[in-house]
Amino acid sequence: MKQLFTNAHVLVPGSAAPQPVSVGTDGDRITAVGSEIEQTDHNIVDCQATILTPGIIDLGVFAIDKPAFHYGGITRAALMPDQSPVLDLPAMIKHNASEGKPDLWSHPLAAATKGLNGTELAEIGLMKQAGARAVATGRSWIADSGIMLKLLHYCRSLDMPVIVHSEDSGLTANAVATAGETATRLGLSSAPASAEALSIARDIALVRESGAHVHFRQVTTAQGLDLIRQAKAEELPVTCGITPAHLFLSDIAISDFRTFAKLSPPLRSEEDRLACLQAIADGTIDVIASGHDPSGPEDKRLPFAEADSGMAGAETLLALSLNLVRDGLVDLNRLFELLSATPAKILGLEAGQISEGYEADLILIDLDAPWQVDTRKMAASAGNTPFDKLPVQGRVRAIYKGGKAL
Repeated sequence: MKQLFTNAHVLVPGSAAPQPVSVGTDGDRITAVGSEIEQTDHNIVDCQATILTPGIIDLGVFAIDKPAFHYGGITRAALMPDQSPVLDLPAMIKHNASEGKPDLWSHPLAAATKGLNGTELAEIGLMKQAGARAVATGRSWIADSGIMLKLLHYCRSLDMPVIVHSEDSGLTANAVATAGETATRLGLSSAPASAEALSIARDIALVRESGAHVHFRQVTTAQGLDLIRQAKAEELPVTCGITPAHLFLSDIAISDFRTFAKLSPPLRSEEDRLACLQAIADGTIDVIASGHDPSGPEDKRLPFAEADSGMAGAETLLALSLNLVRDGLVDLNRLFELLSATPAKILGLEAGQISEGYEADLILIDLDAPWQVDTRKMAASAGNTPFDKLPVQGRVRAIYKGGKAL
């Protein structure tokens, strides 16, 4: 079906503000973007003066949670290999790539090592043939530098990015919080924030050796971000991401043993949080992702040390990220580079921006629509969010996946 989206403010690449243009689609592709598009044989979609943006591409989720993704405007999600069973075989990649289609595309990430045990490389080449677009170390860091270098050389030859978790496991093995006043006051086992920088420094050294593209999935400390800046100044092939939780919450949020704020990596100091915001403003951070990891009460309402880490982040990803625009840290176009365009580039997808030839994954947004985060009403399979009862602005009014209204 040919469609023409009119009466919209369109987020066009290269323009800081949405533009009053129309968007034409044919099937699942964008065919035209401009003010004078032939309307013959097109189904007209009146956007009613809302913002038309690319669908969000969520880089690194731990569950395919379609209702939550639709609520949050996510049209594609890269699924972490930490599944049951682990995504370390071609058949598992094929199976998980079909989950959610046709109205949501899952892009399963290949496990870097068998069983994610960090000791033996998985069948990465075969998983690439099965559809994997990137490799991931999962929730853990590969401590063996020899295995890591072998992985990077192999992925460099396959032209596959490696998505890594950045915490030195020798320091964080039994820790549940970041070392500091809050962890001390609560009596929680903790690890220094430098555990992140140590792992990043090692992996950057191996990137320098191998030339492989490494995406540091979450960089949450000032030290870690400084290392990323230095690597980019050297023009090394590195990118990094973060979640809204580490942008808007510090370790104070775990006071009173609030397990919904128990995350991996753990929340950091206020100084590190402010450094993360600065890294958004100066372009050091490349991706904002939800880290969507829904856990029910049986896994969260436990003593802090025993509770699962993670949060249900898909529904709040857009609304929380829009605060960065309101605070003047980025413009709307830059925000959707962080949410859509750059994740698409890392995965090698022709998606994530409104340009001719790209996938017609589009969302209509009301930037000013107010609502309140409420764990009891979330569409996610579990409502474990540290942002419960927070008033926010910005809602998705419509989703078009491959040009088709959902």
